[in-house]
Amino acid sequence: MTLKIGIVTFPGSLDDADASRAVARAGGTPVPLWHGDRTLRGVDAVILPGGFSYGDYLRCGAIARFAPVMAELIPAATAGLPVLGICNGFQILCEAHLLPGALTRNAGLHFINRDVRITIESNQTRWTADYRAADVVTVVLKSGEGAYVADEQTLADLAACGRIVARYTDGSPNGSADDIAGIASADGNIVGLMPHPEHAIDALTGPGTGGMAFFSSILGSAATAVTAAGRAVPR
Repeated sequence: MTLKIGIVTFPGSLDDADASRAVARAGGTPVPLWHGDRTLRGVDAVILPGGFSYGDYLRCGAIARFAPVMAELIPAATAGLPVLGICNGFQILCEAHLLPGALTRNAGLHFINRDVRITIESNQTRWTADYRAADVVTVVLKSGEGAYVADEQTLADLAACGRIVARYTDGSPNGSADDIAGIASADGNIVGLMPHPEHAIDALTGPGTGGMAFFSSILGSAATAVTAAGRAVPR
């Protein structure tokens, strides 16, 4: 069974082609979605890729959150559709209140572009099931507003409920609270990740293959959901 994974392109998206390549390399079928689309085209999961979205000058993701495609995505995600937001996609998920907290300017106010190690804190999400808890993988961080912030109660709840998906192994390079690199929704179907796993799927084009399991994980978990339900997951 080939799973269809939607890749949303916003004006300014940089990594939609990379995300599509990662999905295809993992064995899925990437389906291009435009920010102005009013349908998700029957996909089994969605990736909001990195880059820059129009309106970032106001606040990263603040305008993209109101794109027509988001009017379809938000209720679908709330109903269980798996969604992965990478970098700018993470910012959009927070602005859409699908994930708590916000992403702010890096400590030091510098754009960061380098390989980083992250520790997988939870493999209980739809996007991390192929990892083992405490796996350390090298991925690519490239952002100017990647510092994750939230109030103390939210941070405590995320930790207590196992919703911190990944932490920076060697300490946060951007000032993220609790060294957080990624978080998940309560049901584990929605994940936001600041570093880029799609740039770490082979040694030829990146620092290794450590990011591939984000894409193989969703294909395995989505296929299980489709088989169990006898139809596609909610969309």
